[in-house]
Amino acid sequence: MGAPILVKLPEGFKDPVEIALYELEKGVLPITVRRKLPDGTYQDIPLKWLLEKS
Repeated sequence: MGAPILVKLPEGFKDPVEIALYELEKGVLPITVRRKLPDGTYQDIPLKWLLEKS
């Protein structure tokens, strides 16, 4: 959809879904989940935090 590629890709990556999955694995996607709390405030949670291995 015209988004810039955020990592240097190895040979053979052409499919946009493959590229997005590669970026996700590398942890470079600037995605944040906004969680609305019962009191009306919100908490922003970076995708990196959700993908960290415990």
